[in-house]
Amino acid sequence: MAEIDYLELPAADIAATKAFYTSVFDWSWVDYGPAYSASTSGPVEVALNGEAEPVPLHPEGAQSANGPLVLLRTDDLESVRASVRAAGGMILSDIYPYPGGRRLHLVDPSGNVLGVYQPADPPGEQ
Repeated sequence: MAEIDYLELPAADIAATKAFYTSVFDWSWVDYGPAYSASTSGPVEVALNGEAEPVPLHPEGAQSANGPLVLLRTDDLESVRASVRAAGGMILSDIYPYPGGRRLHLVDPSGNVLGVYQPADPPGEQ
């Protein structure tokens, strides 16, 4: 069996991208040179690679992405949306329902699209 434990994102502007994720998700960073930085703030290490290129954005409002879509879990989707906007990020697909909860798609300063979801309450906890 294998499990994902490391994720590398393209970062056209590492400083702006690190500042964005620090502001939105409170991640901290370790620099490994001018073109590479990593955060070990969660169970999966996230790295920023200044030499990689993001995939093209999907159409605004679409509920599926081009290429793999990284999803982050939250208990307060509205707060994340406000933090993304306050940090200078873009909401590409605003909050929408899907089977199992609600989610949105954001664009970071380097052009990466990530999703953030809030799971639905289990039956009986609503």
